[in-house]
Amino acid sequence: MKVLKHAALAATLAVGAGSVAQAETVSVGMITTLSGGGAGLGVDVRDGFQLALDLAEGHNIRLVVEDDAQRPELAVQIAERMIQSERVDILTGIIWSNLAMAVVPSAVAQDILYLSPNAGPSALAGANCHPNYFNVAWQNDMLHEGAGAYANELGYENTFIMAPNYPAGTDALNGFKRYYDGELAGELFTQVGQTDYAAEIAQIRASGADSIFIFLPGGMGISFMRQYEQSGLDLPIVSAAFTFSQDMLPAVGTAALGVFNASQWSPDLDNAANQDFVAAFRAEFGRIPSLYASQGFDTANLILSAAAKADVSDRAAFRQALLEADFASVRGDFAWGPNQHPVQRVYIREVVEVDGEITNRIIGTAFEAHADVHGENCNL
Repeated sequence: MKVLKHAALAATLAVGAGSVAQAETVSVGMITTLSGGGAGLGVDVRDGFQLALDLAEGHNIRLVVEDDAQRPELAVQIAERMIQSERVDILTGIIWSNLAMAVVPSAVAQDILYLSPNAGPSALAGANCHPNYFNVAWQNDMLHEGAGAYANELGYENTFIMAPNYPAGTDALNGFKRYYDGELAGELFTQVGQTDYAAEIAQIRASGADSIFIFLPGGMGISFMRQYEQSGLDLPIVSAAFTFSQDMLPAVGTAALGVFNASQWSPDLDNAANQDFVAAFRAEFGRIPSLYASQGFDTANLILSAAAKADVSDRAAFRQALLEADFASVRGDFAWGPNQHPVQRVYIREVVEVDGEITNRIIGTAFEAHADVHGENCNL
């Protein structure tokens, strides 16, 4: 990948990170999904992370990237190899919560820092939180809570809710229900990686629902939306950013227009760091960044900011530097909750077409300074 020289963004980052000319190399192992139906998510996390490194001239980060193929057993093998052979200080990159649950507890117990750019299972956010585990994106429930709250504003009273049967899917439906005041026309768990949704669409049609909430990231969402459009069913859909992120919108096309989804970030977010990031990403990769790319970018810049202040061999000092979060986040202000998950604004976005491209724009705010509910059970 070529190194992009984007002066404005590099200057912005320099303000937060200070000098990164540290003698001690920080070895980072990225385990992410680069093949199969979830590949778009991992590719964007990787590309956002690498872009941040390319913009930080003179950094001391050594990055090793491997594909987990969305298989928990492979992710575990890669993690152990990275810890034992590559001697990584930090692990990152995992997209799927079932893979995070397979990798993170063992890694942090070995005094490896894990910084999540995506997966945020509830099981790691409460009583099982750990000082070596930081989630830079969100706790899984958070954006779905925003979708539930907005469903109330839209006047939905009988919503059919659906998600894949794995930890993030359970968190998604729990999050939606936590803030949704209406009735449920149905609640359904699908298979992870499912591509045929004819039976589920038939159930929705027969349910009497006035609306649908779905959490189907990556290829699952693409398959569902294409089949939903072909079915002729036209119930309104409310969701979270994962199902209507930029990685899938070109594949779904106009079927996604008008869908409302909750997110902590959007390409049209009006702050200098984000504007420069979007411009730099488009110049480098020729596409609009997704929220996964934004999360990879923020994760890399958080690591860079800590490496500018502390040697990674001093875990306590490096953790403290991570907690200071002295970097320019593309989502705006960045703050940690008590469980080392973000406290942040949750926006409502609408899928729109702008200059021939299908993308998201912010139309409102679901929550200000929103923290996940699990932090109160964390004793860090």
